[in-house]
Amino acid sequence: MRFLVCSAPHADTFGYSMPPPGLLRLGGFLRSRGVEVLLEDLAYRLGAGDLPEGDGLADAAAAWIGRRLTPGTVLGLSTMGATLPVALAIAERVRDAHPGVPILFGGPGVQGVDEALVARFECLDAVLRGEGETALAELFAKGTPLAFEGVEGFTWRDEHGRVRREAERAPMGDLGDVEAPAWDLLPPLAAYKSITGAEDGLVPVDSGRGCAYDCSFCTIGRYWKRRSRTLPAARLADEIEALREMPGARQAYLCHDIFGADKRHALAFCREMEERRAAGRALPFEVRARLDHLDDELVLAMRDAGCYRVLVGIESASARVRTAANKEFGQLTSTALLRRVRFLADHGITPILSLILGLPGEERADLAETLDFVADAAHQTGAGGAQISLHLVNPQPGCGLGEEHGAASRPVDGIPPDMALGAGLTLPERELIAAHPDLFSSWALLPGDEETHRFHHAIARELPELLMRYPQTHAALRALSGRSTLDLFEERHAQRFSFEAQARLACHPTVDALLAWEQAKVRAVARGGPWRRLELSDAGEELAVDLFPEVLALPADIGQVQEALQLGVPLPAPEPAHFLVSVPRTGRGASGQTLVTTTRISAGLADVLLMLARAADTRTLPIERDLLDHLAALEDGTLLTLDAPCPTPRATSPST
Repeated sequence: MRFLVCSAPHADTFGYSMPPPGLLRLGGFLRSRGVEVLLEDLAYRLGAGDLPEGDGLADAAAAWIGRRLTPGTVLGLSTMGATLPVALAIAERVRDAHPGVPILFGGPGVQGVDEALVARFECLDAVLRGEGETALAELFAKGTPLAFEGVEGFTWRDEHGRVRREAERAPMGDLGDVEAPAWDLLPPLAAYKSITGAEDGLVPVDSGRGCAYDCSFCTIGRYWKRRSRTLPAARLADEIEALREMPGARQAYLCHDIFGADKRHALAFCREMEERRAAGRALPFEVRARLDHLDDELVLAMRDAGCYRVLVGIESASARVRTAANKEFGQLTSTALLRRVRFLADHGITPILSLILGLPGEERADLAETLDFVADAAHQTGAGGAQISLHLVNPQPGCGLGEEHGAASRPVDGIPPDMALGAGLTLPERELIAAHPDLFSSWALLPGDEETHRFHHAIARELPELLMRYPQTHAALRALSGRSTLDLFEERHAQRFSFEAQARLACHPTVDALLAWEQAKVRAVARGGPWRRLELSDAGEELAVDLFPEVLALPADIGQVQEALQLGVPLPAPEPAHFLVSVPRTGRGASGQTLVTTTRISAGLADVLLMLARAADTRTLPIERDLLDHLAALEDGTLLTLDAPCPTPRATSPST
C-alpha cells in the first residue's frame, strides 16, 4: 500500500517559498513505520509553473496527482482553512478519473467541519481530525481495504452512507517520538527559494505543536485539543544545526505558535543554541510567541542564542476588547506591552506586531488606542525597528467567532480575506464558497456595516507601511497637533491626500526635517547600497569601499527631536543641523533588512560635500568611509549615529 500525501495549492508567496513542515514530519514518521510514502506540495508546483494559475488549477492538479497514482495508492490531501475549497475541487476530479482510489482529508482546514465534509462530498472517504502520525500508522497497519472503524480521530462514511465519527485521539504525549523531516521526499529548499528569489533562506522547523489558549478568532488551540508540546531542546537545536548543510538555508523559522510558554524548555533550547553559536555551528532563527511569555530573562537568552525576529499577536491595545476575544495578558497593561516590544528591539530582536481591527465590542476609543499603540511602537523601537501587521477578522469554522457568527458572515467584495490570501481565486473554488458559506467562512467578515469594514481595510492596507517608513515624522505630527493616529488617518482618508502632503501642510520645521530625513533613508535603500568600488592591490586583495551618502541640511536637529520623542517630553525648539545618510558596509541587519546610517556632521563639512555634490550634479557622491570619518573627526566629530532598518514586512496571520 502506498500513501500519496499532497499539500493543497495556494498562491501565497510566503507559503510556497518554504516546504510544509508538518508534511515533512508526517512523511518521516510513516516511512519509519513501514508505510511507502510519497509527498507532493502543490503550492510549490503552482509557484514553479508546473500547475497553471486560473480556473484550470483544480483540473491540472488532479491530472498531476493522477500521474503519481498506481494500484493500491491511497490519496491524502492536507488542508488549511484557505485551501479547503481547492482541495475539494481537486478531490472531485480525482474521484471522477480514478473512482477506486481512497481519498482522505486532514490538516487544520477540517477543524469543526469534518462531519459536514463527509456528509456533503461523496468524493471523500474519510476526514482525519487532529494529529496524523499515530492515527495513520494504525490505519495502514490494518492493511487493505481501509478499515476506519475503531481508529480514533477519523470521521468516515460507512457502506450505508451514514457518517461515523470515531472517538477523539489524544495527541502524542512526547514530541521526542516524532521522526526527522523527510526532506528527500520534496524538492530541495534551494528550488523553493528560486521561485520567489527569497534571500533570507528561511527554513521552517516543526519545533512544537499546539496551544493551551482558546482565542475567539483562532482555531489552533481547539485543533490541538488545548495542549502544547515542544520538541526536546537538544534535539531541536540539533535539527537547526543540521540545516547548515542544506543549500539555500540561512535562517530557521520555528513554527510553534507559543515559543516560551514552557519557559524552562525555551531557556534550555537557548543555551543549546548559544553553545552551537559560539562554535560557529548555529543558524539564526525566528519564532512566534505571546508577549506575556517574553520576560527580560528569556529575551536576553533568545538574543544570545541567535534569535533575530519574533511574531507576537497583540490583537488590540484595549484590554476590554482582548478580554472579549479571550486574549488576555494577565496584569500587563498596554504600557507594559509596549515596554516589552521596546526591550525586544533594543536587544536586536525585531518584533512583528500582529493586531486585529474590528473585533466584537471594539468602539472608536478602542480602535484609537490600538492605532496609537502601533504608532508608538514604530517610533520607539529605534534601531531594531518594529514591523506592523494589521488584519480584519475572518470567523473561521472551528473557532469561537466562527461558531457564533460564521452562519451570518459573508465576504465583502474588494476586501481580500486575511486568513485566505492567495486562495479561493478560481471559479471552482468560488462556486464552492458560494454554495457552502457555513464551511468557508474564512472568506467572510463578521456581520456589520460594510462601510466600517472598508474603513478598517483601508487602515490595514495603508497604515503599517506608513508607520514603518515615517515613524518619527508621524510621531512628531501627533505630538505637535495633539491628535491621535486615528484622527490623522481619518483626515487623510476623507481628504484623499498622502501622508507626505499632510506632513507638509503642518508647516513646521521639525516635521519638515524629519520627513526629509526619512525620505532620504528610503532613497538610500532604493539606491541598492552599499555601493562598492573594488580595487586590487599588488597582492590581488580587494581594497576600497565607496559610500554614496546624501547630505542633508535640515531645519531641525533630528537627533534631539528623536530623543524627545523617545522620552515623551516636549519637542525642542528647531535648530538647524547637518547630516549624512548612507548604507553602511554591512548593509544588512540580522533579519535581512537593509540598514541605513545617519551621521551628524558640522556645517563646514556639509558645505564642502554639498559643493562637491553640486559640481557632480547629483545629490549623492562617492566617499571612502575612512576619509569621511577622518574629516568628521577634524571638524566636530561624529556626534550622532542613528541606524535604522528599511521596513521589510512579511505576510502574517492573526493566529498567535
